[in-house]
Amino acid sequence: MKTIHKIILPVSLGALGLIIFNSYSVRIPRGASAVKNFDLKKYLGRWYEIARFDYRFEKNMDNVTAEYTENQDGTVQVRNKGYDYVKKVWNESIGEAKFVKDPKEARLKVSFFKPIWAGYNVIDIDEDYQYALVAGSSLKYLWILSRTTDIPESIRQRFLQKAKKIGYNTDELIWVKHNQ
Repeated sequence: MKTIHKIILPVSLGALGLIIFNSYSVRIPRGASAVKNFDLKKYLGRWYEIARFDYRFEKNMDNVTAEYTENQDGTVQVRNKGYDYVKKVWNESIGEAKFVKDPKEARLKVSFFKPIWAGYNVIDIDEDYQYALVAGSSLKYLWILSRTTDIPESIRQRFLQKAKKIGYNTDELIWVKHNQ
């Protein structure tokens, strides 16, 4: 009986820790709110990463794109691709995203390494779904996306002002090159 307790307790504590970690990791930063009346069908397709912070998993990457396709079960396949200009190789990661609650609210969670999920919150988008500002779970994660490799200055300024108001240090953004 003691052997079973030695196994069950650590497994239970590990599972509880994972639940707590995942609930924390799919948050939205204080002061940010996800887009309401979100239309997933309009969001699907290819997006070009215009700017981001320097993340370990995107280190030395240019020409970064994200492709979103809807799966039959309502989840979203996420295919990120980018060129590592130091190693001179293309890298690709495939993950899955799903809505945190209501599919009309642009709060999703994404996983590239299940069972670990991270927040993916569309906090601003233009009415034609051509430009998006995406926040992670904290002020460490922010992306500016576009359907093309460029973004109008007016949208750029709108997104930067919104991010600053929430508390992001936008001076640390990396502006992604698209040359391949």
